[in-house]
Parts: sequence; C-alpha cells; structure tokens
Amino acid sequence: MPPAEAAHVTRRQFLRGAAAAGGLAAAPWIVPASVLGRDGAVPPSERIVAGGIGLRGRGMGDLRWMLPEADVRFVAICDAQKTSREAVKRAVDAHYGNSDCAMYNEIREFLATRTDIDAILMATGDRWHALAAILTMRSGKDVYTEKPSCMTIAEGQAVVATAKRYGRVYQTGVQRLSEGNFVFCIELARSGRLGKVHTAYAHIAPWDAAEMKHEWLPAEPEPPRDEVDWDAWLGPCPWRPFNSAYIRGGWRGYYDFHTSCIGEWGAHTFAQAQAGINALDTSAVEYEYVDNPTGDGMVTKFAGGVRMILTRGDKWFHGSCGMRFDGPEGWVAAGDGYSKPDVSSPALLADFKKIVGDYQARTGRPMSHMRDFLDCVKSRRQTVANPEVMYRTMSTVHAANICMWLKRGLKFDPVKAEFIGDAEANRMRSRAMREPWII
Repeated sequence: MPPAEAAHVTRRQFLRGAAAAGGLAAAPWIVPASVLGRDGAVPPSERIVAGGIGLRGRGMGDLRWMLPEADVRFVAICDAQKTSREAVKRAVDAHYGNSDCAMYNEIREFLATRTDIDAILMATGDRWHALAAILTMRSGKDVYTEKPSCMTIAEGQAVVATAKRYGRVYQTGVQRLSEGNFVFCIELARSGRLGKVHTAYAHIAPWDAAEMKHEWLPAEPEPPRDEVDWDAWLGPCPWRPFNSAYIRGGWRGYYDFHTSCIGEWGAHTFAQAQAGINALDTSAVEYEYVDNPTGDGMVTKFAGGVRMILTRGDKWFHGSCGMRFDGPEGWVAAGDGYSKPDVSSPALLADFKKIVGDYQARTGRPMSHMRDFLDCVKSRRQTVANPEVMYRTMSTVHAANICMWLKRGLKFDPVKAEFIGDAEANRMRSRAMREPWII
C-alpha cells in the first residue's frame, strides 16, 4: 500500500486485513486426517515409495502382494516391452483409482531420474536379475528381486559386495522361507527334533534339462524400439537375433538366458534345505556327477557330512518346490499345496503352531516374504533371504550345474569360492557380459 493511503487506514481496517492474512497463513495447516496417519491411514513420512522393473507373469503376482500393503505407494514401472509396462500401469492405476503410474522403457534413465523411489520390485528374466539389482542398489534404492537371482557365482559375489557397499536392503524371492509349512519343516530339522539330520532332499524342476541349448532361434523382423527394446531385453547376454518366442517366455532352456532345471526350482529349494541343516552361510563342498540329462539323483555334500540330494520326482514329497529332511528320529517333508507337512509320526505335528510361533518370536519375521522386505526397508535390518543367503545357495546351484556340464564330480571350497584342482570348472564361475550392460 502506498504510504499516503496507509496513513488513513483505520484500526478496524487494519485488524480486518490482519485476520484475513492470518487465515491464509493458517490454511495449509488444515490437512486431511490421512496425512496425519489417522483413521488407519499411513502418513507420507512412513510410506515406502515403490517402483517396478520387468513385471509380468510372476512379477504381476509379486505386485499383487505389494499393492495391498498400506504403507506402500507404487508409482512407476520400467520395462523393455510396451505391452508389459502398460499392463502394470493398468493394474496399478485400477488399484489406486487414478492414472498416476508412470512408465519408462530404459532402466538407467528410470533409476537416475526417480530419486523419490525407495524400493524396487523386480521380476525380469534370469539374465537381468543380478545386474538390475546392482544398478538399483547403486542408485540408492532397496530391491526385492525374483529368483534365480544370479547367473553365475561371480554375479552373486557382486550382489553381496554392492549391498554392503551401498547399505541397501535386498530380498531374493524365495518366499517359502516365509511360509508356515516350510518354516515348520526347517525348524523341526534345525532344532534337533529329528535327531542329527543326515539327508535333505531338494526339488529341481521336472522340465528342461541341466545341459542347456547353446544354439539360438532364427531371426525375425525386429519390432520398433518403443514396442520392444531388444538390446535392453538381451541386457548382458551375447547378441542374438530377435525372435518373438523369447519374449513370450521361450528363453528358458537356453544357456544364454537360463540357469537350467536345477536353477529353476533349486533357487528355492536349496535355500530351504540349507536353512534346515544350518548351512545358509556356506555352500556344498562335493558334487557327485550323475549320468542323466537333468541332475536327478545328484548327491551334494556339506562340510559337516550332511547330504543334499537333488530330485525332480515326487518320491519324497508331492507338489512343487518340495523339500524333505531325514534324521535318526524321523523325517518331515513339505511342498506347495500341502494343508500340513508330511511327517514320519503324527506326534511331530503336535507343536506345529508353537514351533512356527517360536520362530517368529525369536526372529521377528512375519509369515509374509513381501512384508519381511518392507519391514526391513524401514528398520534397515537384513531380510530373511538377504544377499549372503542368495549367494551361498545359488553357489550350490551353479556348482551343481557346472558338475553336470563337465560330466564329472567336483570339490568346492566355499571360503575361497573356487573349485579345488579344476581350472576348467573355475573358469565357469563367471561369464562375459556384453557392454554397456556390465557390472
């Protein structure tokens, strides 16, 4: 107000103007109850902002686990395939009742520009798991990644080193470590209720083979980059001509892209079995070659003398991703679809609820793999399937594969992460990665 006009302002006019100004200043403090965390809402300061990379198939299942969590807000999807990223956007927007989910087709741009994102849900093909997790953690984000979480022993080591260096939370998607029936079996074995366990059985996938195909599919016309970014889809793998079968899931069974029938389910079941024999901080030390295409019946041995036998049949359990523990006092087994574990004696089931409850009380773990990850994002503690667990159990997977590929028994030193007296096997601990998609 000009000085001449200000000189004639009455006291009432001044007070009226001051009240109006005060009301405007106070307006931002009148906020919805949801922002303050009332009525069951989670305040923004407690929310985890999440994004996704490569979510289709199994990844959409993971997304359905994540979206209902009240403290998560999923905001963006990155995928090399347009149809996939659009499908995720539709699902996310439908869940929130808006159109806010952003889409990206380039992982480096996505991770660099979305500094608001706390955590990434990732379910690419096997070839991308380790590299995408490493890029995610380098960008300052935590990561939940599907399995098998590394293509080689060297990739597993790199994931461990990256998580440690950048202080990130990492969960590999071996979700049966967070399911009641499997936890019961593991706890029964590791607690001595079966006596000293001498044998564990781990399910490997009953399709494909351990010996994978090294040829590639014939070339088809490459689609526009916006439809499928083929270079990004291949990622660190050797250049191969485009074929639409690959992007429909036909990459399985090919050496370039897959971890064989052993890795397909062994990524789950080796972790389950090693948990029950208290061997999550190590890997098997001996691998006995079996003369068949799949590895069915291979005996692996741990330093303490416990055997873990690979099996793709249903002799020891039914359902998928099964496991079994045998000791002098009995046995226990479980797989997907069980209403309760199979046991050698009904008396072993009497304390089912107590054993699972005691596990939760001792560890503070929920019976939800996704919830365990989200809780750890907030608390910064290690997840149940942390990088070390992934690396040690996947090292067992890769050593079993190398045993089958070389068609001879192997001995492995988990401390040095090398095969003993076998230079050819040691060369297979890593693979060349195609630039610029390198660790």
